[in-house]
Parts: sequence; structure tokens; C-alpha cells
Amino acid sequence: MSNLFVVAYNDLATADQVRNRLLEMSKEHLVELEDIVVVERRESDGKIKLHQAVNHTTMGATGGALWGGVIGMLFLVPFLGAAVGAAAGAAGGAVTDTGINDNFMKELSENLRPGAAALFVLVKQAAKDKVVPEIATYGGQLVQTSLSNDEEEALREILKESQAKAEASA
Repeated sequence: MSNLFVVAYNDLATADQVRNRLLEMSKEHLVELEDIVVVERRESDGKIKLHQAVNHTTMGATGGALWGGVIGMLFLVPFLGAAVGAAAGAAGGAVTDTGINDNFMKELSENLRPGAAALFVLVKQAAKDKVVPEIATYGGQLVQTSLSNDEEEALREILKESQAKAEASA
């Protein structure tokens, strides 16, 4: 079963750094991610912007163009087939929502102050003793988890201890 973690940061740059570090840790097999999204509340207009790790519209357009071109070659119109396939793939990709629900992220992010960002992470499994202290060095505030109350409180304590150690060594 996957667990959801939402951590708020003062700025987009810090949230991006944490996402990049988690992706590196995923390559090191320290954490298995199902989805990871940075959500910012723009300072200029206060609107919510999702920075998805996977762009379904682009992926759909690419796949659709490839298959449309192949099918188009059968009817001797590969360019028309590719164009129709790309349009259909992009439309299908645009309505695809995998991982964390986009509407949930937008609703929760309405509480962010303008200029701030939040990191939404859906974790399948992780080496807590290695991942949590590393991520705690970036600061942030744990906003929500799908953990039980006891597990969430234990995580908050670990984060607090890790942040104190990071500040003491700095």
C-alpha cells in the first residue's frame, strides 16, 4: 500500500530540490515512488500550478503520432495518420490522471501563501532511516499524510530531530 506525504516549502526552488533529491534516491533504490508532484501558488496571480513528473498530454501525442503514422502508411497517408494520431493521443493524455488526484492537490494547495510551494509524494516503500534525515535537511512543514496518527506523530518527531541535527552541524 502506498502512503501520501504533503510537505509545504517557502519557495518553488526548495520544493524542486527536494523532488530532484527524491528522484535520485529512487535511482539508488532507497525509495520507491508512485507519483511525485510539485505544486506552486504563483506569487504574481495567486493561481495554482502543478509541475507533474510525467506530462500525459505529451506522452499521448507522441505515442499517437507514432501509431497514427504506422496505420497511415497502410493507407498511403502516413503524415495524415500521424497528425490524426497525435491529436487523438494528446486529447486522451490530457484527460488521463494517474497517481495523486489533481483536484485534491489543487484544493489542498489553496492554503499555500503566494510564492510558496508544496511537494506531494506517493511512496510505495522507503528506507526511512536514510530518506527522512536526508529530506529533513531541506526544512519544510509536513502538511498531511495518509499514515495513522501514531505513525504520523513518530514521523514528525524524526523530522524534528533530523532538522535539529542539520541546524547544529551547519
